Amino acid sequence: MPEWYTPSVYIEAARNVLGIIDTDPASSEIAQKTVKAETFYTVDDNGLDQKWLGNVWMNPPYTSGLIDQFIDKLKKHVVGDDVFAAIVLVNNATETKWFQSLASMSSAICFPASRIRFLNQEGEPGSPLQGQAIAYIGPDSEEFKMEFSKFGFCMESAQ
Repeated sequence: MPEWYTPSVYIEAARNVLGIIDTDPASSEIAQKTVKAETFYTVDDNGLDQKWLGNVWMNPPYTSGLIDQFIDKLKKHVVGDDVFAAIVLVNNATETKWFQSLASMSSAICFPASRIRFLNQEGEPGSPLQGQAIAYIGPDSEEFKMEFSKFGFCMESAQ
């Protein structure tokens, strides 16, 4: 299965909000050239079996069933106070149970004005089939909105 990597502008925006990326639970050696997380887990490490701490950047696998598990694990770490803040990049599948769960724990969400063109291993952009959403969980939703509004519409949770 081919891997796709998040363009650096989104990673830099996440770093500007989080300060440091402590954990990237769904990553690869190639992705870490951009993400530069203190701790990251590859498919071989199985991030679902690992502890997530601090500030988390996550672009989880979008496979049905697997993405649900990553969102559920994030929620457990947020509730357990292991994760201080998180930024999660996902497809904007707003009707799914996992998206509703992610949105319900988010303090702000950004809906990019255009589809994110993820990069292949050669650094060439792909042609995404649907749009994305970027969720923020943490205490600084104003900073998130200021930073991510350059990509599209951002809103704060009503909770």
